[in-house]
Amino acid sequence: MTSVTVNSPTARNNVAASYGGALAIVTTLFFMWGSLTSLNDVLIPHFQHVFHLKLAVSMLVQTAFFSAYFVFSIPSAKIIDWMGYQKAMVAGLLTMGAGAFLFVPAARIPSFGLFLTALIVLAAGITILQVAANPYVTVLGKPETASSRLNLTQAFNSLGTTIAPWIGGLFILKSAAAAVTEDPAQQAASVIKPYVGLGIALALLAVVIGSFKLPKITSAAHSLGEKVNDSIWKHPNLSFGAIAIFLYVGGEVAIGSSIANYLALDNIGHLVSSTSIPDTALRYQEALRAAAKYISLYWGGAMIGRFIGSAVLQKIKTRPVLSFCAVMAALLVTVSVLSNGPLAMWSILLVGLFNSIMFPSIFTLGVAELGPLTGDGSGVLIMAIVGGAAIPWAVGKIGDLINAKSYGGAIWGQGLHYALIVPAICYLYILFFALSGSKPNSERYAKS
Repeated sequence: MTSVTVNSPTARNNVAASYGGALAIVTTLFFMWGSLTSLNDVLIPHFQHVFHLKLAVSMLVQTAFFSAYFVFSIPSAKIIDWMGYQKAMVAGLLTMGAGAFLFVPAARIPSFGLFLTALIVLAAGITILQVAANPYVTVLGKPETASSRLNLTQAFNSLGTTIAPWIGGLFILKSAAAAVTEDPAQQAASVIKPYVGLGIALALLAVVIGSFKLPKITSAAHSLGEKVNDSIWKHPNLSFGAIAIFLYVGGEVAIGSSIANYLALDNIGHLVSSTSIPDTALRYQEALRAAAKYISLYWGGAMIGRFIGSAVLQKIKTRPVLSFCAVMAALLVTVSVLSNGPLAMWSILLVGLFNSIMFPSIFTLGVAELGPLTGDGSGVLIMAIVGGAAIPWAVGKIGDLINAKSYGGAIWGQGLHYALIVPAICYLYILFFALSGSKPNSERYAKS
């Protein structure tokens, strides 16, 4: 297979026509990892009832999944240096497929530990894709439209996160009646068909990506052993950006992971009446099935926001748009925590709309002016996605502590309601990054 090398303005013009096809094929990767990531939001309430877990323990789903980003991001950057962007994408897809197929033995046993292992393998593959695809899209075109381009591809990531929870809820979550009559092995087996189907799709996509002629971007890559007269640590925007990614992903995932349990609360979603199901535990179980469908609205808001953001960011600079979204997200979370009923429900779901442009905007601002160190910088930023492992667990732990103290330890207590203030704090840091921390060296050290 031949590759097109893009390392000069003339060469870029010669292959400009190939960028549309390359962007389209890479966009499918964003869709796939978005789908698999958001399915975790369905697995969390599912495992709570299969394995009788409290909030914090069930959040280990996200801890296992997002810890892989921390462990595998730097090795993934080295894999890209060794194999190139395209082969790394294929390796990532095959690794994801292996993780999806591991759900079969995990469900047959059933074993929560083996499920967590499968999620780690799955996330390791996604990490390789993230480290490869995000910077690839960033440099696949004009630098001034990088945020717009990455927002567009991230919009299809959000399409995956929107569709998957709705479908996953139908296949995976059982009704209250089934939860009483089925044994744990029967309940756990509901994940097999969705994940086997995804595993097959990932293997087929790996074949397609491997056979496609993607442009080779040499201006944002270097070979192993090559000396570069620069260091990623000389770019403060990268360091501040890594913290911003940590907190953004943590806050976003904490909300997404909590929506089913949050909206299942009688005073928030009121999705099942006490007259139809008097028993509190069974009513909560049935409400989870209804609440799972609303996860799609949260991620759907992010999808809509990214399509809008892709257009807006062609007209307005990234930093003011990111500042506005951070302020709105912090306000909406605070309103939800301080209210009940429809106001609390819809304000937390609306946060997804303002989350939309945050990751691609933080990412492009973080790798600005890194040149041949873009791949290494991408590894650092993707490693920071480990915030999705830490912050949801912290929210779950705070919720458990409040429930244990005031609500007898039940997961349907109000602990989660109040614990969600944590993401609001995360968004305040993102505001700082947008206003100050994101300045590249050319601006930060410019002579006045």
